[in-house]
Amino acid sequence: MHVAIAGNIGAGKTTLTKLLAKHYKWMPHFESVEENPYLDDFYGEMERWSFNLQIYFLNSRFRQILEIRESGKNIIQDRTIYEDAHIFAPNLHAMGLMTNRDFSNYSSLFDLMENLVAPPDLLIYLRATIPTLVGQIHKRGRDYENSISIDYLSRLNERYEAWISTYTKGKLLIVDVDNLDFVDKPEDLGSVIDKIDAEIHGLF
Repeated sequence: MHVAIAGNIGAGKTTLTKLLAKHYKWMPHFESVEENPYLDDFYGEMERWSFNLQIYFLNSRFRQILEIRESGKNIIQDRTIYEDAHIFAPNLHAMGLMTNRDFSNYSSLFDLMENLVAPPDLLIYLRATIPTLVGQIHKRGRDYENSISIDYLSRLNERYEAWISTYTKGKLLIVDVDNLDFVDKPEDLGSVIDKIDAEIHGLF
């Protein structure tokens, strides 16, 4: 079984991935953020490095999906290939930070890859307001995220909502995380697990 967690920067994807992997004994697959050699450059000069950054993410996510398929194990994945293509790349293009030529090239490559990958059995979308995202981003204190603007997060949130409203590739569970604390409140994690159990049992 393949479960994936989607959500904006700071929504709590990695934290929830770890907790659910431990609870269900699933194998976690994390986003290769720290290893991305373009990230620091991108946040310093978005227009110059946007295409390189997005191609790196697309490549690593595609490789990850192939590994998930070949593993035959129960997997939980932190962020999906769809988010790169439906949220991050179009947002950079709309903001004038990715050229028409690069965006067209990127989109064509994604369309090719999408034909070869299966969607997750269950997609969990973590919905969060801007204050929650900003609070989480500041709390984890990654240097390269210090320059992320409220406007950028807001644009991403709008695109997430638009994408989720039309998502039909498989089962979808939406979790509002503004008033949840997975780490310090076991009852909050428990309520999410109950909802996941209900969805999973409906898969069989």
